[in-house]
Amino acid sequence: MEPLKDKVAYITGGTKGIGFGIAEALLEKGMRVAITGRSQDTVDAARKQLSPTADVIGIVADVRSMDAQDKAIKQILDAWGQIDLVIANAGIGHFTDIESMSPEQWHETIDVNLTGVFNSIKTTVDSLKKSRGYFTTIASLAGTNFFAKGAAYNASKFGLVGFTQAVMLDLRKYGIKTTTIMPGSVSTYFNDHQPSEADAWKIQPEDIGQMVVDLLEIHPRSLPSKVEVRPTVPPSAK
Repeated sequence: MEPLKDKVAYITGGTKGIGFGIAEALLEKGMRVAITGRSQDTVDAARKQLSPTADVIGIVADVRSMDAQDKAIKQILDAWGQIDLVIANAGIGHFTDIESMSPEQWHETIDVNLTGVFNSIKTTVDSLKKSRGYFTTIASLAGTNFFAKGAAYNASKFGLVGFTQAVMLDLRKYGIKTTTIMPGSVSTYFNDHQPSEADAWKIQPEDIGQMVVDLLEIHPRSLPSKVEVRPTVPPSAK
């Protein structure tokens, strides 16, 4: 088991919610962390909150753009020379029935949640091969459980689960570990939700952060390729 100190992590959508919680957990382990977001203000605010030191790089980059991802990776490599962990976390949700769903909502959901992950691994795979690193996607229980008004989101997350498992088989021969984490209800700002005390029963972002650390610290011979995680208390009993 290699120590995590000074390892380099790249987290898409790391300015809040699950991505931010993962960044906090990795920094506590002495890792160096690069986070991306869509606006300079949110990136700067998150970077300041995470660390005033050089252990955090904040980058404005849209996962839908391969060129933006290339530039982000170049910035990380110029600063730290390596990438050991990629967390493909950036995601979006449009929840409406198929009659009301616009083509724009469909394409944005698929482009961010699925094509964005493709862009993230394509731009980092060479670095992960060099470091024999780790590629992790943040999917959802919506990747196996369909629901009304979830056509676009379900499609993106079903696709993401399948994509990640196939990538796991492709990359395992290089010593790269690949895992998809599939959370249930998480207390985040996703879909304009405002976390509150009423969310205490839900999974918290720091719980996912701890899970990522646990995955990194498991014996190298073992690979949990798909991890489902739910709140201990079901919504009906909260």
